[in-house]
Amino acid sequence: MAGDAAPTPTAELIDSGVLAINDGYRAKNSELSSRGLPFARAQNINNGFHFEGVDCFPLEDLGKVGIKISEPGDVVFTSKGTVGRFAFVGHDTPRFVYAPQLCFWRVLNRDRLHPRWLYYWMHSREFFVQFSGVASQTDMAAYVSLRDQRCMHITIPPIKEQEAIACILGALDDKIELNRRMNETLEAMARVIFKSWFVDFDPVRAKAEGRAPGLPKKIADLFPNSFQESELGEIPQGWGVRPIGDLVQVLGGATPSTKEPAYWDRGVHPFCTPKDMSSLTSPVLLDAERHLTDEGLAKVSSGHLPVGTVLLSSRAPIGYLAIIETPVSVNQGIIAMVCKGELSNLYVLHWAHANMERIIANANGSTFLEISKQNFRPIKAVVPPRPVLEQFLGMVAPCHQRVVSNLRQVGSLAAIRDTLLPRLLCGQIRIKDTESLSEGVP
Repeated sequence: MAGDAAPTPTAELIDSGVLAINDGYRAKNSELSSRGLPFARAQNINNGFHFEGVDCFPLEDLGKVGIKISEPGDVVFTSKGTVGRFAFVGHDTPRFVYAPQLCFWRVLNRDRLHPRWLYYWMHSREFFVQFSGVASQTDMAAYVSLRDQRCMHITIPPIKEQEAIACILGALDDKIELNRRMNETLEAMARVIFKSWFVDFDPVRAKAEGRAPGLPKKIADLFPNSFQESELGEIPQGWGVRPIGDLVQVLGGATPSTKEPAYWDRGVHPFCTPKDMSSLTSPVLLDAERHLTDEGLAKVSSGHLPVGTVLLSSRAPIGYLAIIETPVSVNQGIIAMVCKGELSNLYVLHWAHANMERIIANANGSTFLEISKQNFRPIKAVVPPRPVLEQFLGMVAPCHQRVVSNLRQVGSLAAIRDTLLPRLLCGQIRIKDTESLSEGVP
């Protein structure tokens, strides 16, 4: 078992051809493009890989990169700046080029070392103690050099035990990843419907041109066949335009003094900041990192925001969005939209996403951009008739509820994985003991 094995220096594994450790390609800005393989930086590693809007490395120049292109089985470690994020390159992960902020550990002999076990080992205390001990040795940003990594050690159990641990933890992570991808599909479907109906006005345009809108007659009949001019340009005949502040209740937040323990110690009320929103894989907030006491909550004028409120990060940066699924309070970096009027929270969520450029255009600030409540409230929004809004809600609400359900399931799966991981890696529990711990996993 892992607890009985002696640590093996990574240098020994490298010299014997079991393992390769390397960092990314130091690309000049002039070498990057909008086409080719994604050029993955630390910010693209967060609960998996996220390559939306990323710079790319041209295919015709890949000869410069050498081995610094991802391969299935690579274990990725963020080693500069944001140190300590991990990712595993699966067979279905798109190929990408490593940037210098990333290091990859590549298993060359799988009879000695299992790649996915190595990925889980990186979450262990053994690795944490080693990389955290050297990460802050410089006066600049945290950094774990290749030399530091090559001087580390790994406690390696027999390969059969590695395989079993990787299988158990991998099954949980595979279910988590399946839910994440399902959520991406559901969210994309809702965005497509919103854009078609309320940005491009496809059903109206089709009817105006004498084409079938491609919708059931009951829904198609709700859309007009002509347009009218408005403050926002051409919109469907009979639809309105009003300030978002007239359509939803716009609220802000505040941070109770962090020097006052009575506001925070043993707090039970979730307190959301843009940092909480930055880590979301879906625009749904189930909890927050920090919690307020009753005394702390009383210091936030907006108090508990009701379930269903739409949150928008208003600075550093502007643009994170979420619907809350539990009552929360927020800090001064968030604009909250309580949707108790004509527009549903799902319409408002997608309106904000589709109009983010307009929102940011109303921001100001010398140090960093911020959109104030005063500047946010006058932003104009298209207001469709209630029957159209009801049809939209009827189509996207089931998708949203499935997303929420998937996220709750992910939380349960992650809790089981996080319970098992350190105990399996240190040999505290045997493989057969995991059967009772994982009973009831969906």
